[in-house]
Amino acid sequence: MSAKARSGLMLSAGLDLKEAMRSRWFHIYSLVFTGLMVLLISMGITESRVLGFTGLSRLLVTFIQLTMAILPLFVLVTTVRSLVGDREAGTLEYLLSFPIKLSDWYWGKLLGRLFVVVVPIGIALVIAAGFSLIKGHALPYMEIAYYSGLVVSLSLCFLGFAFFLSSIAKSTEFALGLSLLTWLLLVAFLDLILIGVLIRENFDPDFVLAIALANPLQTFRTAAMILFDPQLVLLGPAAFLILDNFGSQGYVFWALAYPSALGLIFAALGFWRMRSGDLV
Repeated sequence: MSAKARSGLMLSAGLDLKEAMRSRWFHIYSLVFTGLMVLLISMGITESRVLGFTGLSRLLVTFIQLTMAILPLFVLVTTVRSLVGDREAGTLEYLLSFPIKLSDWYWGKLLGRLFVVVVPIGIALVIAAGFSLIKGHALPYMEIAYYSGLVVSLSLCFLGFAFFLSSIAKSTEFALGLSLLTWLLLVAFLDLILIGVLIRENFDPDFVLAIALANPLQTFRTAAMILFDPQLVLLGPAAFLILDNFGSQGYVFWALAYPSALGLIFAALGFWRMRSGDLV
C-alpha cells in the first residue's frame, strides 16, 4: 500500500473516530459496558464459584455472555444509521469531492468504527484486571487475550453485516429495519426455530451442528464457554460433535477466524455494491 493510500485510509478512519466520539450513542455505549463491569464487580461475581472457577475467570465469563447480547445490536443500529445518514445528508458526496478514493473512505470508516466499538469493552476488561489485582486474585492473561480476540472477531462480523446492509438500503428507516431483522434472525430464528425444525425432522446431527455453527452468535456463545468448560458439558450431546469435529483448540481457532472472515466478506460485498451503484 502506497503512502498516499495509507494517508487516505487513516484520514477516513480518524474522521469517523472523531465523529463517533462526539456522538451521543458512543457515550451511552461506553457507559453501558463500563457500568456493566462495575455492576458485576459490585455484585460480588468474583467471589462466586461455578464449576470450580472463581475470581476474574468467573467475572469474565459473565461479562462476555452479556456482551454477546448487547454488542451486535449496538453495532448494527449505529453503523447503518451512520453510513446511510452520510448519503442522505450529502456528506458522502462532499467528502468524495476531495481527492480521496471511495475505497479509502469505505475501509477507513470500517477501521475507525472497529476501533470505536472495541475500545469501551477493552476499558471494561482493564477495569476488571485492575480490580482483580487489587483483590489479590490471579490475573489470567490468556483468558483476557482470548476474550478480547472474540470481541474483535464478533465486532468485525457485525460491522461487515452493517456495511453491507447500508450499501443496499436507500433510507435510514429501511436500514434500521434490515439491521433489526438481521439481529432477530440470528438471535431467535436460527437458534430456536430452525434448529428445532431440523431436529424434529430427524436431520443428520452433523448437518444440524453445521447450521448452528454457521450462526456467528452461536459460535461466539460456545467459544465463550470453552475456557471454563473445556468439555462443553453445558451443551449436552452436541459437545461430542463439536469436540470430535474440531477439538478444543481447533474450535477456538474457528471461533476467532470464522466471524472475522464472514464480516470481511460481507464488507467486501458492500464495497462492491457501492462501487457499482449510485453513491448519492
